[in-house]
Amino acid sequence: MRVLAIDHGDKKIGLALSDPLQITAQPFGCYEVRGKKADKAHFISLVADYDISEIIVGHPLQMDGARGERALKVEAFVGWLRSFLDLPIVLWDERLTTREAYDILRQQNIKQREAKKYKDQLSAGIILSEYLESKRSNREGASS
Repeated sequence: MRVLAIDHGDKKIGLALSDPLQITAQPFGCYEVRGKKADKAHFISLVADYDISEIIVGHPLQMDGARGERALKVEAFVGWLRSFLDLPIVLWDERLTTREAYDILRQQNIKQREAKKYKDQLSAGIILSEYLESKRSNREGASS
């Protein structure tokens, strides 16, 4: 079963998927928001088609840990997902992931204009990588 990561935005939603063993994370494109009915159908289909067992959603906390306007929007989005998806949905601290995504794209010599096309899915990939690593660390710590 796979894990899906979401980097939520008002117009675009960056996506990343784990492999079935939940070892690696791969950017999985950007979904353009179309409206509640179409968006609901998209996420239901995505969960079924890719055998998704868990969803991780980037939680854009402020640097001091406070919840600002973006974090509240993401929390509302998670509540909406939970209203029709029966699987664990976890909020994951995503502070600085967009900056990290831009740094990675810059290192690949991708120009700023082009980088905007990839930043959301790359941010979702970073969120998912961090989450999977945390799960591995917790399992290894528990087995020691």
